[in-house]
Amino acid sequence: MQENSMLDRRSILLASAALLLAAAPATAEDSADQPAAPAKIKAVASFSILGDFVKTVGGDRLDVTTLVGPNGDAHVYAPSPADARTLAGADLVFVNGLGFEGWIDRLVKASGTKAALVVATNGVSPLKSEDGDHDHDHDHDRAGHHHGAFDPHAWQSVGNAKIYVANIRDALIKADPAGRDAYEANAKAYLDRLDALEAEVKAAIARIPANRRRIITSHDAFQYFEKAYGIAFVAPTGVSTDSEASAKAVSRIIAQIKKQKIPAVFLENVSDPRLVKRIADETGAKIGGTLYSDALTATDGPAPTYIDMMRHNMEALTGALATS
Repeated sequence: MQENSMLDRRSILLASAALLLAAAPATAEDSADQPAAPAKIKAVASFSILGDFVKTVGGDRLDVTTLVGPNGDAHVYAPSPADARTLAGADLVFVNGLGFEGWIDRLVKASGTKAALVVATNGVSPLKSEDGDHDHDHDHDRAGHHHGAFDPHAWQSVGNAKIYVANIRDALIKADPAGRDAYEANAKAYLDRLDALEAEVKAAIARIPANRRRIITSHDAFQYFEKAYGIAFVAPTGVSTDSEASAKAVSRIIAQIKKQKIPAVFLENVSDPRLVKRIADETGAKIGGTLYSDALTATDGPAPTYIDMMRHNMEALTGALATS
């Protein structure tokens, strides 16, 4: 009886092993029949704010490289041979346009890239540059940065950011039709968040007394914010991220602050803080903190995404201006 029982157990074990062996080749064949995961679209964004938009809309279907990274200054950016190689291997290249990337045409030509060039500001109503002749272009030979007739900092209006997102979505769908559903869903979710952000910004600015809605910043990057939300940003003429102000320019700035009773001056993450600190010392104006204009921070900073950046700026402005 015991012998029969042992035989039965052996038979069961042998049968189980045979089933497993038979199943193994079938599983391997099934795996071979599975379609390979689609290759990710290789996208390049010219600077960190645009890179954040592209990553958010593209999601996991994209491999995104940003040329001018966190806290980087596109005003003085000099492309490298590695950047040319990055463009050469790209499927899509996203740029701001409006003359922001004065170096992009040379880089595209040097790279020989066949990638489609997507201008994120298409459809934006551009504001004229108030810089006139100097165009943030004090070191033309080095940086090749020339804004021209229009202010390129259109992302400082959340309404314009929505145009960027729509342009990115449409370009991704054109390049990768199979990802349409994902791109449309990602864009819709992000546009909903931007709607909420814009309402938040407007409500916060409304709490600032009208006679205090004027500040000094180191370069003229907030004209679109001013038009959309009603805070006047006064940028000293002749002062940009790649130059130092003359003694005459500093005197003019100080006189302007005193005459207009401007309550606060702000630093920028892409500008040398020494000038603004000196002006604050000589006028008694409050240093309201740091505004993020042309670049995001690294992930451990206060503005690693566009939404974080706008919230940070909003909180800095209201904190400095809402009360005397």
